[in-house]
Amino acid sequence: MSTSSRAWIKPVIAAVAIAAIGLAAYTALGQREVAPQVAFISLKGEKITPESLKGKVVMVNFWATSCTTCVGEMPKMVDTYNKFKGQGLEFVAVAMSYDPANYVANYAETRQLPFKVALDVDGSAAKAYGNVAMTPTTFVIGKDGKILKRYLGEPDFAALHKLLAESLKS
Repeated sequence: MSTSSRAWIKPVIAAVAIAAIGLAAYTALGQREVAPQVAFISLKGEKITPESLKGKVVMVNFWATSCTTCVGEMPKMVDTYNKFKGQGLEFVAVAMSYDPANYVANYAETRQLPFKVALDVDGSAAKAYGNVAMTPTTFVIGKDGKILKRYLGEPDFAALHKLLAESLKS
């Protein structure tokens, strides 16, 4: 075979490799991770278990009172919760282990946060959710208990609302 008649081999191999990579990425994205089986204790002493959240769309928001982005996004989180709670959205705002409990309680009370606020006293919840260190980090969990989306930093609220509307319908 001459060199000119083999010229098609490299582009075909490249195309097959690209298709294989694309298929692998598509397959990996289609296999969503199950949310960690973590129980939270709310500021009011209520135990929030994975069983109590089963079959619901849930937002778990890791935040801190010392985090300016967290404090800045919190009114939008409240608006999001108020918009979707009637459709079954559950929301747990989890304060990081380094956040003093009295600061969290004061913030939740003075801002009249309408959703459950929990303390991650020992850092075990943040660890279970993939070693969350950056705040805010928000997880949207589908009715099937699998993570639909992880937001690092403030979410795109229009996209978040679209995701919640679709997830709450199904």
